[in-house]
Amino acid sequence: MENEILRLLGDVDYTPANVPELLRMLKCRPNQQQELQRVLKALVVRGLILRTKGNRYIKAQEADLVPGVIQITRGGRGFVTPDEPGIGEISIPESGTDTAMHGDRVLVRINLGLKKSADQTGKVVRVLERKRTQFVGTLQQTKQYLFVKPDDPRLPGAVMVPPPRDVGRKAHPGDKVVVEITAWDSPQAPPEGEVVEVLGAPDAEGVDMLSVLRHYDLPLHFPKNVLHEASTIAKSRPDNQPGVEEHAGRVDCRAHPVITIDPDDAKDFDDAICIQKHEGGQWRLWVHIADVSHYVKPGSHLDIEAKKRGNSTYLVDRVIPMLPEALSNELCSLKPQVDRLTKCVEFVLSKDGHVVESRFYAAVIRSKRRFTYKEAYAVIQGTPQDEIEHMLLDAHHMAQKIRAHRFRNGSLDLDFPENKIRLDERGKVLRIERIENDESHQLIEEYMLLANEAVATRLLELNRPAVHRVHEAPKEKRLNDFREDVLAHRVPCGNLNHRPEVQKLLARLHEIPIGAALKIGFLRSLMRARYAVEPLGHYGLAKTRYAHFTSPIRRYADLVVHRALFEKPPTPGDARQIAEHISATERNSSDAERDSKEVKLYAYLEAQLKSKKPQPYAALVTDVRNFGFFVDVSGLGLSGVVPLSAIPDDFFIFEPASGRLIGRHTRRVIQLGDRVQVQIYKVDRFKKQVDFALVKEKGTTGEKPDTRGQRPPRHEERHPAKKKSFQGRNKPKRGWKGRG
Repeated sequence: MENEILRLLGDVDYTPANVPELLRMLKCRPNQQQELQRVLKALVVRGLILRTKGNRYIKAQEADLVPGVIQITRGGRGFVTPDEPGIGEISIPESGTDTAMHGDRVLVRINLGLKKSADQTGKVVRVLERKRTQFVGTLQQTKQYLFVKPDDPRLPGAVMVPPPRDVGRKAHPGDKVVVEITAWDSPQAPPEGEVVEVLGAPDAEGVDMLSVLRHYDLPLHFPKNVLHEASTIAKSRPDNQPGVEEHAGRVDCRAHPVITIDPDDAKDFDDAICIQKHEGGQWRLWVHIADVSHYVKPGSHLDIEAKKRGNSTYLVDRVIPMLPEALSNELCSLKPQVDRLTKCVEFVLSKDGHVVESRFYAAVIRSKRRFTYKEAYAVIQGTPQDEIEHMLLDAHHMAQKIRAHRFRNGSLDLDFPENKIRLDERGKVLRIERIENDESHQLIEEYMLLANEAVATRLLELNRPAVHRVHEAPKEKRLNDFREDVLAHRVPCGNLNHRPEVQKLLARLHEIPIGAALKIGFLRSLMRARYAVEPLGHYGLAKTRYAHFTSPIRRYADLVVHRALFEKPPTPGDARQIAEHISATERNSSDAERDSKEVKLYAYLEAQLKSKKPQPYAALVTDVRNFGFFVDVSGLGLSGVVPLSAIPDDFFIFEPASGRLIGRHTRRVIQLGDRVQVQIYKVDRFKKQVDFALVKEKGTTGEKPDTRGQRPPRHEERHPAKKKSFQGRNKPKRGWKGRG
């Protein structure tokens, strides 16, 4: 009936009709009226049709209405991703978001004058479905009323609440609470709600992370039926290894010198490699990926929960895994010296690193050695001592050839170092370590990218529905705006709509002082990576075909791809629904990971303010305005502003033409790309903003620690939950690397 209704409403001769008229026009029986009303209601909720005054129905497109999901920025603007492919993102001004909240499904009216424009704008006319109704905030009180101020600046400024009752503990003004919005009918009035949980005082131990968990609706535990299913699978293999009968139909690779390379604190090893010389100067490469699909069957309790979570979430103090530890850290993890089941991509490579042929099959392996990144880096930089280390060195040399070939084909160097926050036993910041993308990370990265591309290519050859990883090209206007900014700083820049010119610019930025600041600006112009059923390609990697295959322990997308390639593919409709869902869970995890770091860093910086002994940090000037200048503080992984009011020893004048601040007395010049020393000046937890003050050019944050044993700083394809995190203000929107 649904298709018949849509066909009727789309007919050129159709005039808006009510339910009795539709019943007659569809030639339905009178007793089908309730079914018709149910289907009409469902179509209205989905945003496909609209009920007008007089209870008549029309197609939403006829009124220039488009359903989609809205993302709200911290500044209040919205961006709607339409349900229908090909329409393109719709920009919503702050005044046009109505009562929509971040993640809601909404109905948007596109501004007709810009309907065909590259930058479509619109206005939210209806909220179709709330993504969430419960949020974390701070309970506050005036003389007349109570209200909750949400922690997330993308949410309404205040939610009016009655005195909390039956919530387990007494609520005090200033406490962190969970509020449920019960009504919000007009953007001119604040939403109404009620407190459903009191978390406690914001400075009480554990409340900061509990707030993050509640706000992003992250589960602390697995349901009992999921744990029981995982336990049953594990107990059926007493020695924690697959039985001999499970080897049937698999290629036996247990004699191969297979190795894993992971962070020093990793427990879930989902990829392993082996490389050996082949005839005619060629090489044979095996990329083994944990065979999660062998244990997690479609429709099982494990599968339903994994799909719901979408991916593992890596908070600063814990991991929220996609699968129970009995699988993620044990039976599926490619531990050394035990049999493990894998899905393998076997390559024959030329001596120059080009793929000659590839095969895909199920295998069984026995990893010979587990390397940490630090250990692998030591072998690469030193002299190999045994057969395994010689193989590791061969793997490194081949990976660098593949990497060079990838960049010659147009891949973009978008890597930035990342910070790893180490906490003490009380959950406070102990130290912040800088992680560089060295050759040990690049070794694994190149082989995982190679496997992901090969699998995507094979799926398209087989014409099988699947979930692809896509990173669309940035909008021409954004690139042109960025180009104008680059030229304004007297940096040569060609047409950035041509990839070679982008590569030239990125290489040039690597060599000049202002380069890092401008590179951040380029990242802001990029689209965010997502999942889709259409193979739209990957802009950052310069690959026309790309899918996630290499982390099925951590990402549901990879599990779907394993099934599509080796078992039964999903239907196109199911694949689309999965792609939309896991794109949303990925964004949610990314935001939660960022916030978990921020709450710890804010507490760390507030402690410095209270001690009146703020530490100096090296910072990069990324933008200059008439009220101050923005800085990127790499030692903290934060961005913030240095307001002119925090520089008491001079009066600065802003020159708009040159984008510079000039001190009236000292004649000091502050401009984009400058390196300065800053210290914390102010922390605003509600606005999630940090202000810094200038200090004299002296002091550092300490020696740079050796962090080669840590998780790679940038590689969404390798470690999905360790994407680059941009905290604070003025950080670039995640592009292809943005776990995405």
